[in-house]
Amino acid sequence: MQMTKACFHRLRRGVAVGAFVAAAAAAGADPQHGIAMYGEPALPPDFESLPYANPDAPKGGRIVVGEVGSFDSLNPHILKGTPPWQLRFLAYESLMGRNYDEPFGLYGLLAESIEVGPDRSWVEFTLRPEARFSDGSPVTVEDVMWSYETLGTVGHPRYLSTWDQVASMEQTGPGKVRFTFSEDNPELALLIGMRPILKKAQWDGRDFGESGLDVIPVTTAPYVISDFEPGRSVTLTRDADYWGRDLPFMRGQANLDEIRMEFYGDAQVLFEAFKSGQITSLRETNAEKWETQYDFPAVQRGDIVLSEIPHERPSGITGFVMNTRRDAFDDWRVRDAMLHAFNFEFINGTMTGGRQPRITSYFSNSMLGMDHGAAEGRVRELLEPHADDLLPGALDGYALPEGDGTARNRSNLRIAMARMEEAGYTVENGVMMTPEGVPFGFDILLPQGSPEAASMIDLFAQALKRMGITPRITLVDSAQFNERTNTFDFDMTWYTRGLSLSPGNEQKLYWGSEAADAPGSRNLMGAKSPAIDAMIDAILGSETNDDFVAATRALDRALTTGRYVIPVYQFQESRIAHVKELRYPETLPIYGDFINFHPDVWWWEETPE
Repeated sequence: MQMTKACFHRLRRGVAVGAFVAAAAAAGADPQHGIAMYGEPALPPDFESLPYANPDAPKGGRIVVGEVGSFDSLNPHILKGTPPWQLRFLAYESLMGRNYDEPFGLYGLLAESIEVGPDRSWVEFTLRPEARFSDGSPVTVEDVMWSYETLGTVGHPRYLSTWDQVASMEQTGPGKVRFTFSEDNPELALLIGMRPILKKAQWDGRDFGESGLDVIPVTTAPYVISDFEPGRSVTLTRDADYWGRDLPFMRGQANLDEIRMEFYGDAQVLFEAFKSGQITSLRETNAEKWETQYDFPAVQRGDIVLSEIPHERPSGITGFVMNTRRDAFDDWRVRDAMLHAFNFEFINGTMTGGRQPRITSYFSNSMLGMDHGAAEGRVRELLEPHADDLLPGALDGYALPEGDGTARNRSNLRIAMARMEEAGYTVENGVMMTPEGVPFGFDILLPQGSPEAASMIDLFAQALKRMGITPRITLVDSAQFNERTNTFDFDMTWYTRGLSLSPGNEQKLYWGSEAADAPGSRNLMGAKSPAIDAMIDAILGSETNDDFVAATRALDRALTTGRYVIPVYQFQESRIAHVKELRYPETLPIYGDFINFHPDVWWWEETPE
C-alpha cells in the first residue's frame, strides 16, 4: 500500500499573536493589503502566493469527486433547496480571501485594499479595477452593495447576523465601499469581507430567495458551471479568461481545467464507482475501512495513491445531537443518560477496530480545548458568575463516560438508568415510562447514504432496548433531511460542525440563544444558555491572546457539559484516495485539508512512463 503523508516542518503556531489593540492602532491609518484578527497579517504586501500553494503548478486535467445524496438547487446562498455544498466555495468570490495557514487572516481578492477605523468601528474596501464577472462585465460598487443587502435580508440565515450589525453601507469614492457597524465587535471588519459577490443585473426581475435550478450564476470565480443534470451531476469548467489568474493570492490555485461532482444514493455504490475509475478522488472517514478495504488492484499498481493529510485545527463536534426543544431531551439528566448508554468503546472497536480516537470536547485537538479537571484561573473567573446556569462538571471537572469495551456496558447502563430515575422516569413491564406515565420514545433522523451513522445507531438502539426504550429510526433523502433539520423537526439526528482556530461571531449562529428558534439556524440542539452566550461575548471582547484562549476554553466547558451531543470520532487527519496524476503541495496549511485546499491547490501532472 503506497502512503503519502506530508509533515509540518515549522514551529507550531499559536492561536493569535499580539493584542487586538495594537493591531487596530497599526491598521487604522492607511489602506492595507490584508488584515488579521489579532496582530499583523502573516503575509507581507509583496507575498508571491499562499504558503501552501504551488505557484509553479501546471494547469490542466480534471477531478471527479463523489457525494452521497442529491441536489435541487444551484443557489447555495438561500435557505430553500439543497445545493451541492462545494458551489458556495468553488463558484463564488468575495472581497477578501482567507489564508488557511494562519488562524484568521484575510488578503485582498476582489478588493485591492482594506482600511479600518482605529477601533474597527468601520471598514472600507477599494475594488480592483480589473475585477470582472465571468461574462466580462466589471464588478462595481453597485454589485457589491446589492449583494450585501440581498444576502443580509433574504439570504441564508448565516448571513443575517452580520448584516444586522451594519449601521450603514455607502459608496465613498470610485470603487470604494464603506461599512459602519452598530456594535463594538472587532471581528466584523473581517467577516464583512467574506461575503460572496453576485451580479446584480442577473437578478433583475427574478426572485433571489426562491431560485433553484433555473439560474446558472454569473460570478467572478475561476470556475463557471458548464453543465449539470438535476440531482445527478454538476460540472465546473475553469474560465480561460478568469480576471484574477495573476493575483498573488490566486497563484497556484484553480489549477484543474474541470471539476465534476457526481451524486450517488449510497456510500457503497460511491466506493465501487471510485474503484472502477468513475471517481478520481475520494475522502474516507472510516479508519478500519482505510486499513482493510483500500488494497484493491489500482492501489497495488500505484494508479491510486492513499494520502494522509494532518491538521492542527480543533476537532469540532460530530455525533448525534439532541433537540432540547423537544420534551424528550429538555432535561439534562436524560441527555446524560443517553451519553452513558452510547457505548462508544464497543462501537469504535466494532466499526474501526478501535483505531479512531473520540472527540472529547468541541475544541479538542487544539490549545483552545478545555482541560478536563477543575476550572482554574481566568477560565474559572469567567464561568463562576454563571454557576447557577452551568451543569455539573463545568466548574469541578468533566469527561465523557467511558465504557469497558464490552457489548453489555453494564456499569454505564446502571448510571444511565439512575439518571432516568432522577428525572422521574420509571420502568414498568420492561418499558421506560415518562413522568407523565406514557412510554418514552424518540425519533432518530438520519440521512440516507450514511451507513456509518446508521450502524452506530443500530448498536445504540440495542443498548436502549435494554433500558426499555425503543427509538424510532427514520432515514430520509438529503432534501428531506435538510428541510427537517432546518425546521428542527427531529428529536435526535446526525450532526457535524467544524470549528476554526479563531472562533468568533459564528459561535452565535452555532449555539447562541438568539439563533435557537431561527429556521435554518446551525443551533440544532436549541441551546439557550446565558453562560454560553456570555462566553461567546467574552471571546468577541478579548483584547489579548490569553483572554481569548481562556474564553474559548470556558465556552468549550459550557458546551461539553451541556450534554447536547453524543460525540463520536475525531478526525486528526484527512484520508484521501486519489489517482496518481492528482498532486498537492508538500507544504500544508495549519488547517490541513480544510476549505479551499481540495481541490483548490491540487493540480494534474502526468507521471512519466
